[in-house]
Amino acid sequence: MMIKLNPLFMKYWLREIEGKQAHDPIFMEKMKSLSSRCLYVPGPVIVGAGPSGLATAACLKEKGVPSLILERSNCIASLWQLKTYDRLRLHLPKQFCELPLMGFPTDFPTYPSKQQFVDYLEAYARKFDIEPKFNETVSQAEYDGTLGFWRVRSIGVKGEAMEYVCRWLVVATGENAEALMPEVEGMGKFGGEIRHTSSYKSGEEFRGKRVLVVGCGNSGMEVCLDLCNHNAKPSLVVRDSVHVLPQEMLGISTFGLSMWLLKWMPLRLVDLFLLIVSRLILGDTARLGLARPKLGPLELKNLSGKTPVLDVGTLAKIKSGDIEVRPSIKSLKRHAVEFSNGKTENFDAIILATGYKSNVPSWLKEKEMFSEKDGYPRRPFPNGWKGECGLYAVGFTKRGLLGTSMDAMKIAQDIQCCWNEEAMHLLHQSSPL
Repeated sequence: MMIKLNPLFMKYWLREIEGKQAHDPIFMEKMKSLSSRCLYVPGPVIVGAGPSGLATAACLKEKGVPSLILERSNCIASLWQLKTYDRLRLHLPKQFCELPLMGFPTDFPTYPSKQQFVDYLEAYARKFDIEPKFNETVSQAEYDGTLGFWRVRSIGVKGEAMEYVCRWLVVATGENAEALMPEVEGMGKFGGEIRHTSSYKSGEEFRGKRVLVVGCGNSGMEVCLDLCNHNAKPSLVVRDSVHVLPQEMLGISTFGLSMWLLKWMPLRLVDLFLLIVSRLILGDTARLGLARPKLGPLELKNLSGKTPVLDVGTLAKIKSGDIEVRPSIKSLKRHAVEFSNGKTENFDAIILATGYKSNVPSWLKEKEMFSEKDGYPRRPFPNGWKGECGLYAVGFTKRGLLGTSMDAMKIAQDIQCCWNEEAMHLLHQSSPL
């Protein structure tokens, strides 16, 4: 459904076209190149209907600015709904995962389930009357300096093309747009199933099988635990050092306690406290094959974005031998894996808990704000949310939903200022066309 256009902005748009028609032949060539299926959007176009896109749209609506969300999938929060495992819960307490302007229901548990979080997001969209255009895959977005607008091209499920013209573009595709699949020697020889965690739902289908999980982040650790609970036989590849912290300390969430301590203590002292308490609660994780990095968990998170693992029971399974830790993979063979220590073991399946990556460079034709290498804003948090010519980014802070909410509010405030300035300008230039 096409959005209803603001007459004031349509008047401004038509006046700009008339002025350029009279003085700019290059502009006329640009106008001829516009698709026949072209829609002018008076407010921002937001690419992505995950939590980042929804939060930005809600903040804009609260300030009286309309927006249009384009989403390649058929639902909001497609990563959560379609590409996460069944046992997933929020790793942080709900108060740190709220989107702006609406909290979680009071009867939700401290760590909401996957379905509860999806229910919250759907209620959020209903409250703010957010209706994304689904099944619209953005193939290209670029700023047209002659027009002074962004041109966003999308493709529908049946291959139909559409073009949107707008003053502001918000990139909300986030850090987890595409599954990150590593290249492993011999992948074609393995013969067994190899899948990414984005395709993993439950350990039920692996009951009784030997499964190698590659990656020791929160997803890898939790998938291993889920496999154990379904009587599979998992092993965990630990390629790098990793901080494992208890989910709660002293009856308080570890994250919440860290945020409180940072108000009173320097970061390195808080890191020292976390490591001491973790040692008392979890023991020496290095003895289990989980060596800790030299930098503390919070310092490492700030510098690299690498999130510490919050243990929800996996360490106990490692200690009991139900989960075995293995070094990095050297190569794959027929239903077997050769590790870097020279040992070879047989496995029925491999699950890659190797994370996700940004897909921004594949469709955004812009080189100043976003890095072509990793698809993240070049400027680190908290300055990566705004670019030039009305370009914004939300959901790239490496600080979860808390960072998303912060950026969404800043973006809405910034766009509102421009919106109000243009409205005032039009009121002073309101002579008939």
